[in-house]
Amino acid sequence: MITGHFGLAAGVKSWATQVPLWALMFAAVWLDIVFVPLFLSGIETIETVPGAHIGYGGAIIHADYTHSLVGAVLLSALLGWPAGLLWGPRSGMTIGLVSFSHWILDLAVHRPDLPIPPGNMLGLPKLGFGLWRIPVASAALEFAILVAGAYLYWRAALAACDAKGRSKATASLSAALILLFGLFVLILDVAGVAQ
Repeated sequence: MITGHFGLAAGVKSWATQVPLWALMFAAVWLDIVFVPLFLSGIETIETVPGAHIGYGGAIIHADYTHSLVGAVLLSALLGWPAGLLWGPRSGMTIGLVSFSHWILDLAVHRPDLPIPPGNMLGLPKLGFGLWRIPVASAALEFAILVAGAYLYWRAALAACDAKGRSKATASLSAALILLFGLFVLILDVAGVAQ
């Protein structure tokens, strides 16, 4: 769910105007950013689901540290803390919550592959509602989050342009780019190119 994460970040920008959009976008995929070196080192892995569609949702992701519930909370706090020092406590909390929203959105789409403690140390059942098993529904959810986020961003950006006496074209262009690139990433994701 790459597009959904970015759509949520754009929507949050509509009320968290003090936080840069790039920081919200970064926070939205922070867990995946930390996942990459662990994946490359073989600590976290991706397993293809036998008989599943090759692309979108056709994998079980063994991100047992970055995407565990406890790991997500700790990584989100780790990102929110310096953001709070840089832009203030409210902004730090916002960055931390956007980062943690990644786990919440993943919970909806992942098969049960999200552990509670890192490494599933206690052997508890893993979590995940498995919406990826129905790719059309999952893609529709992501698209809805993207459209809502781009719309909320656009509406807030128009108001900011009005208040500052700036051209509304920049607000419209920014929102259109969020929507266009989000749709492009969603298409790549569904096709299995951006897994």
